[in-house]
Amino acid sequence: MAPFVLSQCSVADGAALAATCIPAFWADPHWVLAWRHRTLEYHISQIALRFPRNLLNNRAALRHQKAVDPETDRILGYARWCLPSSYETNPDDGTPIWPEAQVPAVEPEKEAEIRRMAETVVWDPNDDADVLLGRVNALEKEVTPQTPYISLQYLAVHPDNQRKGVGSALVKSGMDLADKTGLDIFVHALREGAELYKRMGFRLLAELVQDDSAYGGSGEYGVYFFLYEPGSRTGSP
Repeated sequence: MAPFVLSQCSVADGAALAATCIPAFWADPHWVLAWRHRTLEYHISQIALRFPRNLLNNRAALRHQKAVDPETDRILGYARWCLPSSYETNPDDGTPIWPEAQVPAVEPEKEAEIRRMAETVVWDPNDDADVLLGRVNALEKEVTPQTPYISLQYLAVHPDNQRKGVGSALVKSGMDLADKTGLDIFVHALREGAELYKRMGFRLLAELVQDDSAYGGSGEYGVYFFLYEPGSRTGSP
């Protein structure tokens, strides 16, 4: 049996996705600065209440996939993609593009309860280092493609399952769509993902590493912007 399979997400996955994704980022310099006043367990408990709402937000454009261990049903990794508005549906029949990665809708009453629960979450990131975001935002604006593109907004693999092909399989799924549609993929990446994108044929557009030691960081607050152009994948993931 394959070590994992990619499948559609649903609102029922909220708690499991939080337990998978938050540990994946917990050691990243951005997260260290933002959440050092919270424990990992507490933050997971809060994000578990937000995740179902986030899965339902902007269903027309957003696509979500999870990597699952078929023997245990444990979620190993997760990716969220955003399609440009002109590529959300098939022009011939109006059906969604990439429907197998679209989160199923829920009844209005259930969605209302999901959104109500999300509003109860304690969301209080430490903003001492937000001054560093100014240069990041300026650079992103400079390198963002001017033509329609697919955005990889979120990629996370639980630390126990990293370097086992989970992240590359999730990325490849979006690359397959890019090759099919002719759309580029744009990624705003953090440190841990940079080597993966390079290895899979993404082109580094720009990088910015700032000194965050004045705010209690390690001194390497880095962001990396990548572009995948259809047909340019290289090597083995």
